Amino acid sequence: MTVGGVTERDLIARIRRQLPADPDWVLVGIGDDAAVVEPERNRVEVVSVDALVEGVHFDRRFMPPDAIGHRALAVNLSDLAAMGAAPRLALLSLALPAALPLADFDGIVSGIAALAARSRLHMVGGNLTRSTGPLVIDITVIGTVKRRQALIRSGARPGDALYVSGTIGAAMAGRLLLSESNRRLATDESGLTTGDFGRTSDDRRLAAAFLRPVPRLRLGTLLARNRAATACIDLSDGLSDGICRIAEASGVGAIIDAEAVPLDPQARALFESRGLDALGEAVTGGDDYELLIAARPRFRARLSGPIRHGDAPLTRIGVCTADRALLLRRDRALVPLPLGGYAHFGA
Repeated sequence: MTVGGVTERDLIARIRRQLPADPDWVLVGIGDDAAVVEPERNRVEVVSVDALVEGVHFDRRFMPPDAIGHRALAVNLSDLAAMGAAPRLALLSLALPAALPLADFDGIVSGIAALAARSRLHMVGGNLTRSTGPLVIDITVIGTVKRRQALIRSGARPGDALYVSGTIGAAMAGRLLLSESNRRLATDESGLTTGDFGRTSDDRRLAAAFLRPVPRLRLGTLLARNRAATACIDLSDGLSDGICRIAEASGVGAIIDAEAVPLDPQARALFESRGLDALGEAVTGGDDYELLIAARPRFRARLSGPIRHGDAPLTRIGVCTADRALLLRRDRALVPLPLGGYAHFGA
């Protein structure tokens, strides 16, 4: 069956069956004209929205439905992480082609619901509509943070150190492998692809990095709590793009040490096996959803807590400068930082 063969009420019922009961602070949830919720005391709200469009952000030929749903929510949660906010509630809007199989619809919802449950996020409403074009998944998330603790992009100053969480490059390498395979894969509970994809567990891990990104929520909230970061951004559009955006918002430049960039070793091997510049691909690629932060040198000790208790390690990769140039120290020379990253419009 397809979504075109059932009613909107049937689809809403299928969504509600996968969601937990509302907490007591949700006074009116799914099923009314709008949701009614109680504000969280002594916290301000952080609001973000992202839309994923089939053919632009995902390809159903090689992405399983639950991974599509997971990614749709993860990209929003990563924005909350970059602001230091704890997730609270979300609204889900779906524009559905009539030919979409009901099994795919259920799978997309299950991917969203599973990540929401792990993130303590509650779905309180949304909208369903028919699409005569591509499948569109639009999610609005609301998180909370204490006043004056929200992380922003514009607080970096010359001399601040730049750090990146986790490793970069794995998601872009995984996307390359998946697009080459051009077939839909199943995933197990850990998010690793199953079946006959790839010849090694490294291939499957890289694919999983693209299919199921992990938003750095715990790290973001810890950084906000101890005010360790002067600026922060998530790397949805790539490390190079993140550096550019912090530099532009803060009025600084940057020097990045190429040898310090935590490039995923399996991603490096994959890029090099195809004759690509591994560092350039990783720096200008996207979909890592790691955090890039700036921190005052004198606040370095404040990073010890997030490093120990966060959901990813932090690596120092460079420094902010008074000169507005963005440079990469590579092979003992300073060269312009490779520019790139995902862009919806123009060059």
